Amino acid sequence: MSHFIAIEGISRRFGATAIFENLWLAMARGEFVCVIGHSGCGKTTILNILAGLDAPSEGTVIVDNKAIDGPSLDRAVIFQGHSLLPWRTVLGNVAYAVSSRHRGWSRGEVNAHAQKFIDLVGLTGAEHKRPSELSGGMKQRVGIARALSIEPKIMLMDEPFSALDALTRGTLQDEVRRICTDTGQTVFMITHDVDEAIYLADKVVLMTNGPGAVLAEIVDNPLPKARARHDFHKHPLYYAVRNHILDFLVERSRTFRAQAGASYDPRRVPHITPGLPEPAPVPDAVQHDVVHRRAGTATNHSS
Repeated sequence: MSHFIAIEGISRRFGATAIFENLWLAMARGEFVCVIGHSGCGKTTILNILAGLDAPSEGTVIVDNKAIDGPSLDRAVIFQGHSLLPWRTVLGNVAYAVSSRHRGWSRGEVNAHAQKFIDLVGLTGAEHKRPSELSGGMKQRVGIARALSIEPKIMLMDEPFSALDALTRGTLQDEVRRICTDTGQTVFMITHDVDEAIYLADKVVLMTNGPGAVLAEIVDNPLPKARARHDFHKHPLYYAVRNHILDFLVERSRTFRAQAGASYDPRRVPHITPGLPEPAPVPDAVQHDVVHRRAGTATNHSS
């Protein structure tokens, strides 16, 4: 089965310490995946590897049939801090990204394209303000507009809302959900917020504690794709999903490896839908929870 993104057996070591090891994960185009785990399990390191800012000690990552071997405009990153250029305006920050992607465009074409994404994140009228004149939420909107403006194949988000107040955080979650649903954007997001993950994600990936962290489970979100903040918690399976994730974080993230023992297969991480009966086992011949590639299929590389 073909997957848009395939994380294939990656590990990351610093000296003799393995932060995480033998991770396998597949994502479809247009999927929104959140990763949850305690600090120190390597979540941000995984995101940096996907961004091409770091390299795995073993394994590889494939995006759209190309192995990652460095940073690329096909992969946009939104960090916890806004990382805006303080001497540039809102328009200037977004236009700078656009001009990096479309080097042959005129200034008018660049600005028109940038303006489209400034409008998309609700910053119409703030184009000529500098970061020092913006609130924290507005700065993150600029970061989102900048990331979307290069039309990446995947958007990588590292706890982008964690430093914001609750009201602003909720508003931006709504905006990101709307934009990604409308555009079909593929998203890989790190979060510590269980409710944020349930609200935004199609799948929630649960990681055990580090060092030596592994992927324990993939929670398939049973909530409908078209969910709304004011009532998503009323879904009959919401609390089953929430309690399952919280139970993992409080208890099973520490004990998973010991309890799973030799039965744990990193290539067949179980998919769970809390609150629903577990499906019958799938024969090995049709297993597709994790990618199995024949050697040599990914020969092209992205820069």
